[in-house]
Amino acid sequence: MEGIQNMSRRNFVKVFGLASGGLIIGCQFSNNEIVRIDDGTTFAPNLFIQLKKDGKLILLSSRSEMGQGIRTSLTSAIADEMDADWSFVSVEQATGDRKFGNQNTDGSRSVRTILEPMRRLGATAKAMLISAAAKKWEVSEADCTAAMHYVINKKSNDKLFFGDLVEAAMQIEAPKEVVLKDKKDFTYIGKSLKSIDIKDFTHGSAIYGLDARLPGMKFATIARCPSTFGTLKSFESKKALEVSGVTDVIALDRVKRPFGMLGGVAVIATNTWAAIQGRKQLDVLWNKGTNGNYDSKKYMQTLTNRVHNKAKLIAPTVGNTTNAFSKAHQTVEATYQLPHLAHAPMEVPNALAWVHDGICEVWAPLQDPQTARAEAAAYLGIELEKVTINVTFLGGGFGRKSKPDFVIEAIAVSQKIKAPVQVVWTREDDIQHSYYHTTNAQYLKASLDANGKVTGWLHRTAFPSINSTFAPGTNYAADWEIGQGMNNIPFEIENVRYENAKAEPFVRIGWLRSVCAIFHSFGINSFIDELADKAQKDPLAFKLDLIGSDRIGKENVPHPLNTKRLKNVMNIAAKKAGWGKKLPEGHGLGIAFYYSFFSYVATVVEVSVINDKVKVHNIWSVLDCGMVVNKDNVLNQMEGAAIFGMSIALHGKITAKDGAIEQSNFHDYKMTRMNDAPPIDITLIESDEAPTGVGEPGVPPVAPAITNAIFNATGKRYRTLPLSDHGLV
Repeated sequence: MEGIQNMSRRNFVKVFGLASGGLIIGCQFSNNEIVRIDDGTTFAPNLFIQLKKDGKLILLSSRSEMGQGIRTSLTSAIADEMDADWSFVSVEQATGDRKFGNQNTDGSRSVRTILEPMRRLGATAKAMLISAAAKKWEVSEADCTAAMHYVINKKSNDKLFFGDLVEAAMQIEAPKEVVLKDKKDFTYIGKSLKSIDIKDFTHGSAIYGLDARLPGMKFATIARCPSTFGTLKSFESKKALEVSGVTDVIALDRVKRPFGMLGGVAVIATNTWAAIQGRKQLDVLWNKGTNGNYDSKKYMQTLTNRVHNKAKLIAPTVGNTTNAFSKAHQTVEATYQLPHLAHAPMEVPNALAWVHDGICEVWAPLQDPQTARAEAAAYLGIELEKVTINVTFLGGGFGRKSKPDFVIEAIAVSQKIKAPVQVVWTREDDIQHSYYHTTNAQYLKASLDANGKVTGWLHRTAFPSINSTFAPGTNYAADWEIGQGMNNIPFEIENVRYENAKAEPFVRIGWLRSVCAIFHSFGINSFIDELADKAQKDPLAFKLDLIGSDRIGKENVPHPLNTKRLKNVMNIAAKKAGWGKKLPEGHGLGIAFYYSFFSYVATVVEVSVINDKVKVHNIWSVLDCGMVVNKDNVLNQMEGAAIFGMSIALHGKITAKDGAIEQSNFHDYKMTRMNDAPPIDITLIESDEAPTGVGEPGVPPVAPAITNAIFNATGKRYRTLPLSDHGLV
């Protein structure tokens, strides 16, 4: 922490609107600067810590809570380094503002990127409280320590309560350097700490986006063109306005920004039900536009044809695969296909907006409130500071709620009707007008020598890029998409070639939990099992041999790939599952692994296939994500990843015909249900390594582990998902 500035109480309250009576510490991640407000009440512009005189400790969460427990994990790190008593802690959600640093809650980045700054905030606060106590006792700071909300005089055993030190601590200079705790001294980090929000969740008092209310607010639903970026030709609203509760019907233009609204016809009413019923009475004609002929089945064949031919070369190329194939004892090739997916969080997209008096206020379940704020300011043509984004709890997200198009819709309607309005998507809206996980085709070819060793590896992939959302006309994958498990495979192979075929988008493409690792993992893990079978080797032993020697990737990069850690999770998962044990007739075990979001995961699945129907009996997953902050949260994330991966393997499929998405709700876009959920065994590797991703790495190995298990049970290969297409579900 470097640099201290002073701010008057008047300016502080003007900017932050906080009550007096406490000690507040903040952190500017952009320049590591602490700004103190030395006025007898508070200090620091970036609020993360607020200590009250009665000992109450208010900690701010800058990341969004969608069930992953991030509000507990990050704030517990502050409390741990502060040596605070958790019973005094409450958490408040930060509004969307750059002063809090990056608030984007996706990419499995929260703990990975800001755990240490959170710890330093807590350590800084503790150091200042210790300094204040030492001055009161007239002893050295070295003679003082802190524990459970008290500063303790090590010589006399006298104690001073944190709350009683607030005024004195306000006079203390923030230290430029702090010492963080040793792992053995952690109170909360690495333990299973009960969620700070558990009472609100279980008592029904948690406020989600759909719960937000303002006096005099209206409700709105929007009719959108069935094909992406189609436009409104005409509409008749007479019947809609006759529906009881409907107050207005207005047209909305498309906003051609990455997260701008699609446009359409908004029906405004005094309640959501009336708005939905009114929308049903609209008579709308659409111009389907350039995407109006999109047929996902035909397009998959196009992508498949492209990956069967030479495509754009992707670095790094190693050796000469052509020579390797020509000299091979045998070659193996396979094609894998995966469809579009939708996020389908339980809470549909929604936003409450109030545009008035030159300002804009929003209440919404958002993963990226800063982007929402920027999009709102750009749409309205006002300064960023005139937009306030209030982040509610999220009833699921999976990446969908990083994209604030639904916020712009609410803002646009509010501006037109001059009243606060909540735009609510139905489940059908959510399924049929989303930012979809991209569709994908892959072709893999490998050569084996007489001993079954892989001597050559060719991997071609084709999928519409997420970058097409930001740069229309993008027809090839971005480097970061290829880097999600395709051209950074952890194998020792002498000859390797990667290629990327052209793939134009026909729907909005967005990131979904695990992103490109979903299909790259499926292709690679499935193909390795096919190679093991051709080499007549055990799949586990074959995979371990393919990874090869213990080695660490590039130096001077965060979290370099460590093959020893990868092999370790595989061996532990196999041992937990009893790999090689005799199974009942019709049962099989499958194993898959993946390195994604800097974490290592191996998963073993037991399935049975009886009367041509698949049933998942057990899942064992092992995760090495470095230092674990909250074990309970990590276990929950991994269990959720297993179910998420099952849904992808068994059911997940979004299709389009004549430009329109064919699925509409959970009856035809199915999920794994409770009665199909198997026992899930999660093992977390104890580690002193820096923390890495948790929310997403558990997903990629699940689907290929299932299909590999099916092969071991039946001898049949399935190279396309979902398995319901094959009559197995």
